[in-house]
Amino acid sequence: MTAAEGNPSDLVPPAPQPSGASVGEVSGPAGEAPALPEAHECIIEVQNLGKSYGSIIALREVSTTVNAGEVTCILGDNGAGKSTLIKILAGVHESSEGVFKVDGIVRRMNGPRDALALGIATVYQDLAVVPLMPIWRNFFLGSEPTRGRGPTKRLDVSMMKRITRSELLKMGIDLRDVDQPIGTLSGGERQSVAIARAVYFGARVLILDEPTAALGVKQAAIVLRYIAAARDRGLGVVFITHNPHHAYPVGDRFLILKRGRSLGESAKEDITIEQLTTLMAGGDELAALAEELRRP
Repeated sequence: MTAAEGNPSDLVPPAPQPSGASVGEVSGPAGEAPALPEAHECIIEVQNLGKSYGSIIALREVSTTVNAGEVTCILGDNGAGKSTLIKILAGVHESSEGVFKVDGIVRRMNGPRDALALGIATVYQDLAVVPLMPIWRNFFLGSEPTRGRGPTKRLDVSMMKRITRSELLKMGIDLRDVDQPIGTLSGGERQSVAIARAVYFGARVLILDEPTAALGVKQAAIVLRYIAAARDRGLGVVFITHNPHHAYPVGDRFLILKRGRSLGESAKEDITIEQLTTLMAGGDELAALAEELRRP
């Protein structure tokens, strides 16, 4: 065995996931997210959730659930409260009112690390990638496995490349070379790498913040396929979007927000794409606009 290959006993596992010390009424083992539940079992449940910033009410009386193996779509125009809701789910902000349950237990999270410890991962629209770094470096950014000890300690590059390639293949992503800079990938491909990374690091609930907003039709279709792949692997997916035509093909349940309030939640079998679009646009407002724009 060569010095470059190292001794298997010297291998150091990837950096542990964030510890979930005390969250809510329970304490879980540090660095270990709970196991993925059976399909259709509830992972997250929020009841009458609200958030105020002083006298400004950003969110009020919002209720929904996120189940394993299902996609919950949160739709709304700009200023509807989508960002506020996902920041509460991701542990960035604490709600001002209402109940937030994970695995049936009321939780109070002190930050995103508590959410990660419970298996709740968020992929934001800007992705937080380093464009000039290779795909494998971005995949393990901040959690790089090492080998060796003391002055010989170094990144385990071969392991990172191997895991990156295999995890992307599991999601149906076949990239030519994981050494290429991630900035050379299309927007849809970069989103898919971020999704695969979250899944590998133990996500049970995947929150996607407007992943198709800046993409063309073909690239949006790529992202929707990977959302479906995550769902089929048993994850609960929260898909935030303002486009009902992106939400409806993959969604199982639809929560519509307007000015911080819920207009209701519907299962896919209870609503059509036309009804969803009308609720999103505001039925009366859309009819009034159509009348106004009609040719004389």
